[in-house]
Amino acid sequence: MALKAKNQRLILALLAVVAIVGAALLAMSALKDQAAYFYTPADAKKDHVEVGRAVRLGGMVQKGSIQREADGVTIRFVVTDNVETVPVRFTGIVPDLFKEDSGVVAEGSFQPDGSFVATNILAKHDERYMPPQVAGEMHKTESLDANGAQQKGTK
Repeated sequence: MALKAKNQRLILALLAVVAIVGAALLAMSALKDQAAYFYTPADAKKDHVEVGRAVRLGGMVQKGSIQREADGVTIRFVVTDNVETVPVRFTGIVPDLFKEDSGVVAEGSFQPDGSFVATNILAKHDERYMPPQVAGEMHKTESLDANGAQQKGTK
């Protein structure tokens, strides 16, 4: 028994919808494992990020915190959001724009001791760049002196 043209189109349309939904589910499943959540140091401490989970840590490189190890490729520094700090270790070549008092996003994972081991470092793009979450935190912590002027460390 042959199917009518109308029924053939309906079956093809249903198969196409099933294929698209299946492809979307496979893509979402693959991306779920690759998704790295963004945390500031204060958020990471507040949310108790699990050890070993791939995340992004963003903030400012604390002044005076960059230390280069003897191997020439390992660097230690501190990321701050002016509320909390997190020590970071990275082995590799850092971007040219990486320096103290500048914005940074480190991809990696937290260790049991609370430190962060980075697998990738992203540096700021210009003098005014700051990760949006850090900028928001800094605006929340702004304060004024007795004359109504902003204190040091605020915009």
